[in-house]
Amino acid sequence: MSYIRLNHITKRFGNVIAVNDLNLEIGKGECFSMLGPSGCGKTTTLRMVAGFEDIDEGEIWVGDRLMSSSKTNFYLPPEKRDFGMVFQAFAVWPHLTVYENVAFPLRLRKLPDSEIQQRTTDALKHTNLYSVADQSPIDLSGGGKQRVALARALAINPDVMLLDEPLSSLDPHLREEMRFEIKELQKKFEFSIIYVTHDQAEAMALSDRILVMRGGVVEQIDTPLNIYNNPANKFVFSFIGLSNFLKVQKQGDKIYPVGSEHALTMAVPDATFANTQEATLASRPAEIDFSDDGELYGVVKRRTYLGEITDYAITVGDQELRVQKNSRKPGPKLGENCRLKLLRPHWYSAE
Repeated sequence: MSYIRLNHITKRFGNVIAVNDLNLEIGKGECFSMLGPSGCGKTTTLRMVAGFEDIDEGEIWVGDRLMSSSKTNFYLPPEKRDFGMVFQAFAVWPHLTVYENVAFPLRLRKLPDSEIQQRTTDALKHTNLYSVADQSPIDLSGGGKQRVALARALAINPDVMLLDEPLSSLDPHLREEMRFEIKELQKKFEFSIIYVTHDQAEAMALSDRILVMRGGVVEQIDTPLNIYNNPANKFVFSFIGLSNFLKVQKQGDKIYPVGSEHALTMAVPDATFANTQEATLASRPAEIDFSDDGELYGVVKRRTYLGEITDYAITVGDQELRVQKNSRKPGPKLGENCRLKLLRPHWYSAE
């Protein structure tokens, strides 16, 4: 059952339509990520849910509470929406202790002292900050500062947590650690999460579902598995995971990679060349095998050892494909000819 509902949301900045007729439903307790390139509208959408931006058209509901409506000219300010919010900037107050950083929003709500103490202590314990409660946050690492921001958001007991690029300023190790901590907190407290990121690994690891946006428009909403394995279009394929795109052209009844003398022997969906003589063959680097009966003929241009995997650059005609294989398996050497078998090819008509 949907808990957060965005109905026909549109937001304009001058002549620019930042979000165009967005319809979205998010379940209670769901972790929902919005993913897309810079300027696609994902942060603007989050800010409209938070109340930092008003909507130009549509309505936003959380449960049975109306947040914003263009029809009735209703707008509930951010401080009355009771959402937990964590942003890219750590937003800690250096003149306050860690404890007071977490307690401060509760004091603004004029809660009883006993309740403030209980909520603050619980939030610090759940984020592993209780032992540094009396310290200044400026003495903490980047991950520690972001935990303070998380604890502050948890302390208000939110039903909805809004996170906008919260881990992008952390180093890779801390980012991965915090990713799992956020997921564990969500499981414990069962709040809904709307998570904005440009990091596809974060979105894949955290999310129950992912929205991929481009130019203020939804390209696909689905589970991480389905978005990766069954992308709705070429853009989604290119944005999620590593990708190869090989231009091909039809000559008579045969199909050739551009620049190659070797015709493809693989099956091609009929609709691919319905209105054109050109198309794109897409593949994932990890879903290509070296095989004596492979459909593509190539030459090894680069071979790079990366620990668990070996990364190959293979020239096919006058194009290049990236192939990644387990380093324990033998593969062709630099400069050698090879044949490639695509395990999960995707076809896209020429644009």
